[in-house]
Amino acid sequence: MEKTSTASETANWIEDSIEHTNKSVARASWKDYVAITKTGIVISNLITVFVGLFLAAYYTGTSLIQEPLTAIAALLGSTLILAGGCSLNNYIDRDIDPIMDRTQDRPTVSGTLLPDQVLKFGLSISIAGTTLLALASLSAALIGVVGLVVYVVLYSMWTKRTTTLNTIVGSFAGAAPPLIGWAAIDPSLHPLAWSLFLLMFVWQPPHFLALAMKRSDEYKAAGIPMLPVVAGFAVTKRQIVLYTATIIPVSLLLVPFGTVYMLVALVMGGGWLALGLAGYKMNDDIKWARLMFVYSLNYFMILFIVMIIVHMF
Repeated sequence: MEKTSTASETANWIEDSIEHTNKSVARASWKDYVAITKTGIVISNLITVFVGLFLAAYYTGTSLIQEPLTAIAALLGSTLILAGGCSLNNYIDRDIDPIMDRTQDRPTVSGTLLPDQVLKFGLSISIAGTTLLALASLSAALIGVVGLVVYVVLYSMWTKRTTTLNTIVGSFAGAAPPLIGWAAIDPSLHPLAWSLFLLMFVWQPPHFLALAMKRSDEYKAAGIPMLPVVAGFAVTKRQIVLYTATIIPVSLLLVPFGTVYMLVALVMGGGWLALGLAGYKMNDDIKWARLMFVYSLNYFMILFIVMIIVHMF
């Protein structure tokens, strides 16, 4: 009798699992798959891919119009590999996403996408993206794969959950896109390409540490050792100011970009540093972090747009 009951319960559990799976598959739409790719992150990184692509063409005397397939392969491949990395990050973070307010609406939390679906999707588009990058150049594909591994394995799976250095590790991956774009045209990677990489690398810690201050309660609840959670706001503010001070000389390494770029970089960097220093007199740390976060986005957009403009005339 007991065996019959156990068999019946097992059968019911299997039936419920199959029904749940079928419902999840039925509810899933293309919008859910788009949602797990984090389109905002993909688009912002794609901007730096294009800048790398455009500048490499300029400094090598190549016309993107004459190399349309290379440009398309680089941009589309970068889009897919970036989206793949973000999707795999969704898969890895599915245990902590329900705890954080900003991630509670993800399809992996609502159940509209099952973990296996997310994993297969992330791996598939990452492989497709790598293949397209290889059509542009093997160097671009290699950089793309290294960036993907750093973001998914070293950042998402390891350091994000174990150390405050996670921001630094993640910055290596976030600084790879301009190198990908440059390598698609110039696989040897001109020193200017590495200057772009360094600029992106230094930009990210103050950007993400400001975000971590804003979301410190959520990170604490999720057990993520972000710097504001582990060391407090005072230490985090000092780190942010240090990086904003460092980004000024780093941005000025791009001397060949001309006087207009240098002036914009100096003014934007100086403004960011001034806002950072003002934080020591502000009583509301969260408000200051919010201002620093918004400024970092404006700094990023304005500086990279100027890079394109000064090379068009």
